[in-house]
Amino acid sequence: MPDASSLPEVVRDPAALEKLVPAWRELAAATGVSYFGTPDWVLSWWEHIGAAATGHPLVAVWRGAGGEPEAVVPLLRTRQAMHPRLPGGARCLTYLGAGAGAADHCGFSVVPQRADDVRAWFAAAARRHALLLPNLDAATGAEYVPPGARLVERTACPTMPADPDRIGSARFRKDLRHYGRRLAGEGVRFRFAAPGAVDDKLFDVLLALHARRQEAIGRASTFDASRKSFHMALTGRAGPGRGPCATVAEGPDGPVGVLYGFLWGDTFSYYQTGWDPSYARLSLGTVLVAETVAAVRAEGAEVFDFLRGADEYKYRFGAVDRHDTTWLAGRGLSRLALEGRAAAKSLRARRAEDHADR
Repeated sequence: MPDASSLPEVVRDPAALEKLVPAWRELAAATGVSYFGTPDWVLSWWEHIGAAATGHPLVAVWRGAGGEPEAVVPLLRTRQAMHPRLPGGARCLTYLGAGAGAADHCGFSVVPQRADDVRAWFAAAARRHALLLPNLDAATGAEYVPPGARLVERTACPTMPADPDRIGSARFRKDLRHYGRRLAGEGVRFRFAAPGAVDDKLFDVLLALHARRQEAIGRASTFDASRKSFHMALTGRAGPGRGPCATVAEGPDGPVGVLYGFLWGDTFSYYQTGWDPSYARLSLGTVLVAETVAAVRAEGAEVFDFLRGADEYKYRFGAVDRHDTTWLAGRGLSRLALEGRAAAKSLRARRAEDHADR
């Protein structure tokens, strides 16, 4: 039987979780988790996305002798749908904050002396539940995967230094300067909205420009007004150097482009963008990225994270891949159903790649 000191307190009450926020945020910063592992993201997600679904938060907290948190593991007890048109789903424990809203680099705030306790707790949980652990960061998430877990997905998340002088090739930087001058000649100026300054009005502009851009390229998106309350909650929890921020391209008649993401620690995470398609001839989308690199560098960022997706343009900027991994553990029919769903998703992805190569 494990020693009582190695077992966590399991917190389910939202009010108790809110009281934990200041100490949890400090622990997250000290242990190097991404923005998607902070209480800012996790609790805002639960309040505005997760609570609308069938699920119950379950946050395991290990405390030190003085009562301070030494490890925080946010999970959600829920059902994972097998198909959009099928009722029910497979019961499992999963990461609280993943799924809708697109969290990458999921991880847990754990001091080194609690690592073995967290691993043992996950191993015990896998004997009772199916575990779906998505998009885990290599350092702060995947190392706690229990024995017997199966790797079901590996996702590229390109990153690069947040340094304007190290963007792409010399020729690429020359092209950026050329298009920057042309945009300036048409009256386009850039400004940075620091954490706390992304208000309702700016977010609505981002949504409108994003919709125009997606329509122009014929692509559907779930980034719409239904996500607004969640992102405004993130802004409500923001602080200096922490939270949602944006680069805005201002044209003669108002904003023509917005690039939106999150600052946390030494990293800017590029989350979403939107811009007027009439500026495609001037490579506005590409210049927006370059302007954001310079802006977040001035804010103290050292890493520019493009997040998931091996889009070709990211590598033109000089990004290199880091990888998140998704794991299944546990036993029973739920695990089998989730493995079947993962296999079907992998097959669809391979078929799409094969079709694109023809």
